[in-house]
Amino acid sequence: MAKVKTSFYCQNCGTQYSQWMGQCKACGEWNTIAEEVIDKGEEKKPWKSIESKKPSIQNIKEVSELGETRIDTLNEELNRVLGGGIVNGSVVLVGGEPGVGKSTLMLQVALHMKEVKTLYVSGEESASQIKLRAERIGIQTDQCYILTETNTQKIFKHAQEIQPQLIVVDSVQTLHTQYVESSPGSISQIRETTSELIKYAKETNTPVILIGHITKEGVIAGPKILEHMVDVVLQFEGDRNHIYRLLRAQKNRFGSTAELGIYEMMGSGLREVKNPSEVLISKKDEPLSGNAIAATLEGVRPMLIEIQALVSSAVYGTPQRSATGFDIKRLNMLLAVLEKRAGFQLGAKDVFLNITGGIRVDDPATDLAVICAILSSNMDVTLPDNCLFAGEVGLSGEIRAVNRVEQRIIEAEKLGYDVIFISKYNKIKTNDFQIRVETVSKVNDLIKLLF
Repeated sequence: MAKVKTSFYCQNCGTQYSQWMGQCKACGEWNTIAEEVIDKGEEKKPWKSIESKKPSIQNIKEVSELGETRIDTLNEELNRVLGGGIVNGSVVLVGGEPGVGKSTLMLQVALHMKEVKTLYVSGEESASQIKLRAERIGIQTDQCYILTETNTQKIFKHAQEIQPQLIVVDSVQTLHTQYVESSPGSISQIRETTSELIKYAKETNTPVILIGHITKEGVIAGPKILEHMVDVVLQFEGDRNHIYRLLRAQKNRFGSTAELGIYEMMGSGLREVKNPSEVLISKKDEPLSGNAIAATLEGVRPMLIEIQALVSSAVYGTPQRSATGFDIKRLNMLLAVLEKRAGFQLGAKDVFLNITGGIRVDDPATDLAVICAILSSNMDVTLPDNCLFAGEVGLSGEIRAVNRVEQRIIEAEKLGYDVIFISKYNKIKTNDFQIRVETVSKVNDLIKLLF
């Protein structure tokens, strides 16, 4: 009988040790190292007995260029984030908070693709529970098959019978393989089951979507190598207190990682938000101070977002600085610029900043809108409803140029705005816009125009 091989793994970060230790040296967590069987001494049988071809050496000039074929998910937001659709033979990992809507999104995609035979594998819910969710979504199809199984060998056996064109696994932490002697969700099981699914996807050219849990730190549970093994890593974000959900790509071997998909959570499932600018800007009965509109970009997608600021006298000795959806360090920098370069005394005042809609932005082009919202609240002067801003603010008070400014102008023009403030140093190829373009070079110039 072959010897059983064991090793010790940190259940938090996946670091391997030769013996037990109280504290993981990699992540610093205590009592997270556990012993796992990594090899029972049995000969591993592949999921399918095929003759593997020996790899041959090729010159890079002789390699044929085969464009990857993609499956249209019929979901514009998901297609945008993936780069045009699901690539055949790829493995996609979708992570997110509990209850954010990962399973709903993937089931909705599986039901929408009525021309694609899909196998939905669930290790967390029964078939009747999935049926109830499908009825709530309200889509009927005969190409979606449900399998409630966690053993990978049995999953592959059923997959060989129906030959699906897409496999969805919910979730990867519930799977287990008989060749590893440890509980489902452990480091060894996640690594081994994912490796088997990747091998299946590559050999059969069938795309596999894995739904993954995340830890309390916000990272996908399991070893970090899991994210290195798969082709695409998607993060599904959202707050239970907000109805909007954001889909971002953290890794994408077949497209850009700068794209963003926006969904609205409803009783009948997730609705695609095709024009986020209209839903991220609140409707007001009367003009209010402290509100400014910024023209930002997520990937190649222009969006208009509303920035709210509140400046008030500090009640306590130390003034408060709070930002929701915006970098607090960048807010402190902008406040220092206003105090040093524009002469506004904001050091003894509380400043609160909020990006509406529950989204987070890191585009430097929002700087101009942020300082306008702060000054509007500080002076209690309402900004015109028909203007918006796109510019980066430098430490010397200059307004720096931003990239792809023409896309921002076209988006503002499409939504009916009258004037946009941009940097004087932005080079615009054409001035044939219905919207008026105002150029400013310094913060002081902007203040004179608006206040």
